[in-house]
This record gives sequence, structure tokens and C-alpha cells, in this order.
Amino acid sequence: MIKNRDEILSCGDVEAKDVALKIVEHAIKKADPYRIVRESIRLENSKIIVEEREFEAENIYVVAIGKAACPMAKAIEDLLGDRIKEGVAVTKYGYSMPLSRMDVIEAGHPIPDENSVRGAKRGLEIAKKVGKNDLLIVLISGGGSALFVMPEDGISLEDKIRTNELLLKSGAKIHEINTVRKHISRVKGGKFVKNVRGTVLALIISDVVGDNLEVIASGITVRDPTTFEDAFRVLKLHRLWDAVPESVRRHIELGMEGKREETLKEDLSNVHNFLICGMGKVCEFAMEKASELGYPAHVITSTLEGEAKHAGTVIASIVQEIWKNGRPFERPVVLIFGGETTVTISGNAGKGGPNQELALSSAKKIVKLRGCCIASIDTDGTDGPTEVAGGIVDSYTAEVLESKGIDIDEYLSEHNAYVALKFAKGLVITGATRTNVNSIVVAVVL
Repeated sequence: MIKNRDEILSCGDVEAKDVALKIVEHAIKKADPYRIVRESIRLENSKIIVEEREFEAENIYVVAIGKAACPMAKAIEDLLGDRIKEGVAVTKYGYSMPLSRMDVIEAGHPIPDENSVRGAKRGLEIAKKVGKNDLLIVLISGGGSALFVMPEDGISLEDKIRTNELLLKSGAKIHEINTVRKHISRVKGGKFVKNVRGTVLALIISDVVGDNLEVIASGITVRDPTTFEDAFRVLKLHRLWDAVPESVRRHIELGMEGKREETLKEDLSNVHNFLICGMGKVCEFAMEKASELGYPAHVITSTLEGEAKHAGTVIASIVQEIWKNGRPFERPVVLIFGGETTVTISGNAGKGGPNQELALSSAKKIVKLRGCCIASIDTDGTDGPTEVAGGIVDSYTAEVLESKGIDIDEYLSEHNAYVALKFAKGLVITGATRTNVNSIVVAVVL
């Protein structure tokens, strides 16, 4: 899976880095969406069973959205075959795979595009065909917010894209971003299933901290506790109210006046949501591999959040305490963190992503602590707007960069972690993993 393994292991704390890469690979492979779906749903005679709940239908329709849409859809195809009447899978460019009974649409991520709208329209077309005795299976994974887009009336795609870009650069947390997204969308915040006549069965793979269903892919199948007032507060908090397009401001203002449709506010008796995988499980998979390799392992948290470079400093501080003072754990040990950090960008930025910034910022505090490394990887294989999954640093990284005249703080301030890590052979390349279960950080202290 890690395409540049040999380069990464050509220098530095090779043993520690090898352990970290093996753990990351194992965790991502075990989070394979195809496997997760097949283990979560079974067919007995004519009945579809999920967590001992039984579902029957005259016709079965499928809508899959997110970076894991295709392998999730393939698992359903292999299970149900020609019982599927119609379906669509909407996924990120480069993440598609052939399906025999469903259309596949590739669309833009993290910035939506015309195909994102096309995917949402196709999904709505299918949802409208679901009769009272039919079943709509909705497969949801991370990335769905950008990939499945239909702006409210009066808001253009360009205005939605502009709003999305501003939110992504603001440092806002994902639940804040999705609060705004839901209130300028015709499909998010439960609106997608609001008028479905038949039964809805949603299988959900989480990419958000805390696994809140209403946040994952902006909650297209669940009730939404947020309001137009909350969307307004998010934009005000991050000083974006005057920056977002006028059409967005106007729509939210009308919403606060009760003149625009709110998101879904009640649980629908015909809609059944099942969370089948999240970061907690991925952290367990990582700990499983560390134990197999013979190292004590601890999941420190599966809800890591905050500014990426600050999170890196904190994680490196824990590593330093273990290496120097043997607390809170003795060496050797593996520490596992899961979650999603953010990067606040003001002005021009270089090349990088939150996982690269986390890794680079940790390099200074573990300098000369031989046998240590920290790897921070986005499980979808794409960290920020780059082709790399994240970064890995060890006790030599800071020295290598200093010898090349690279000031870590300067590169962090310019959000240019990609360039710095490239000099230190610290970029991690996996390619498209066709999954998205947040980011994982593995710290190895030998």
C-alpha cells in the first residue's frame, strides 16, 4: 500500500519507521469498506439482516456516496445481485471501480463541481422511484458533503464552492463546516430522505470525530439538530459572514425569519441508520498490529482535534517524556491517536495538509531521541490538496532539515510542510485507498 516505503526506510530510525508503517497499513486495510459492509449485512432467504433487524422489499434501490462509495456498493452488488433494480455510486475522481448494476459518477473533492450536482440529481431521481414496499439502501462514507451537492434555490454552484473554500481555510471544525453546508443544500441535513415513501436502510462509515451521524457527509439520512441561527453563528465566529456570497447570506437570513425550509428535525420511522465503522475501530486495528509485532500499544484518543501543528507538539511532548523519563509508559511502546486536526490559513499558503503539518511540527521535540518516530496519515490517501497521505518524521528529521537550511517554524508558518518533508524523505504515499476513516497518528518509542 505504501508506495515509497523503500525511500522512507533508506535513512534515519529505520526500525521505528518500519513498525509505524506496518501498523498504518494494517489499520487501513482492516478498514476496507468492502469487508466492513459484507461483515455488517447478510441475506437469509428473502430477508436482509443488519444487527438482527430484518428488511424485506419488492424492489431494491441503492445510492452510495463518498470516497468509499464504490467498494461499499460492490459489496452490496455481490450480496444482492439482480435484486438491485437501480443504483448510483458517487465518489471522488480516481476512487471509482467498475460496478455491474449501478452507475458510477466521479466528482470533485474537497471542492464540489458540476459532477457533484449531477450525482445528487441522480440520487434524488432514484429516491423518488422508491415505492411504499421498496427498500432504498444508502451507503455513506467520508467526502460525501462535497461529492453530493445540490444548492438551494437562488444559490449557484459557484457561490456554494466559494463558501466551501472559505470554510475549509478558516480552521473551522468539520461539524461547523457541515452546519453551514446543510443550510444551503437541498439534500443535506436529512432532506434527501424526507420524502422517500419506502424503507431507507443506511450503512455509514464515519470520517468525523465522535462519529456523530448528523455530521458524516452532512447527515443526508438523519435529523439535524442545527439551525439557520447556528449556521449564521459559525460564519460570524470565523469572520466569514461578510466574505461569503450575498446569495448565501440572504438564504440564511430568510431561514432565520422562517421563510426557508429547515433541515429534518424529527426521526423518521421508515429510516434506519447503522454506523458500521469509525475511528475507534481503526485505532483498535492499529493496536492489534502493534501487539502482533511484539510492542505494547495504547490508544491515547480516537477524538484528536485542534490545530495540526499544536497537536503535533503535544504528541511529541508525550514521546519525549516517555523516552527521557519512562512515563506514563516504559519503552518500547506504541502510541495511537485518531481524529481530525485542522489548519487555519490566512493569505497565501504553500503546499501541505494537516497530517503533514502535524508530523513536521513534532520533529523538533523528538530530535536526537534515537529510536523514535511519528507518522500522521489520512486514511483516504489524500492529505489536504496534495497527492500524499501524510508525513512521517524521526529523531533525525530536524537535523536533516537544519543541514539543508530549512527552518521548520518558517515552513509551518507558510503552510509548506510538503516541501520540507520531501527534503527529509518524510512524505508518505499510498495512492487512493477507497476509504475514509479520519486520520491516524502512530508514535513509536523504542
